[in-house]
Amino acid sequence: MLQQMNANGPHRSDARENRARILEVARAELTRSADAPLMTIAKKAGVGQGTLYRHFPTREALVLEVYRHESEALADSATELLKTCPPDQALRQWMDRLAEYCMTKTALSKAVSQGALIAAGPDNPSYGVVAAAIDRLLRATEESGAIRSGVTADDFILATAGLWMIDSNGDWKHRADRLLNFVMDGMRVGAPPRRTARKRK
Repeated sequence: MLQQMNANGPHRSDARENRARILEVARAELTRSADAPLMTIAKKAGVGQGTLYRHFPTREALVLEVYRHESEALADSATELLKTCPPDQALRQWMDRLAEYCMTKTALSKAVSQGALIAAGPDNPSYGVVAAAIDRLLRATEESGAIRSGVTADDFILATAGLWMIDSNGDWKHRADRLLNFVMDGMRVGAPPRRTARKRK
């Protein structure tokens, strides 16, 4: 029994590593081309097609898992940024990551059928994970006095909806940066005035 457990340990570890490599390669390849062959993804990930299909039985299953993985990574980054930056800087840096996420998701949407797109929409748990991250960032930034009070995650999502209209094949970074600066400036309007230290006489 002990030998079997020891044998299963490395096997599970290898399976996790294979899965992680497949997802990493799939993200890059499907973002580059919606028609990227699964054979190419498997080869670049260093696994056989059988291994790929064991983890992801269909193309749609793979794409939707890339969606979920990217959503969770985006949400987790909000917590990390709040640990290392002032809240308003954390929020603005996270908005840049949101733009990259949107460009990836727009590109990936071309690789799946309408049925899969419905599954990846607001009713999908991944959507709630991202919305919760937005709320954490907004509450922290509001408490710091850097933005107006009462901005909700829904407000933020609607305000940044223009990201989805940017062509991911064009100069999207410049256009996204301009849009997100507008949104950030808008949230600052109505924020409590910053206190300045009194000069000593």
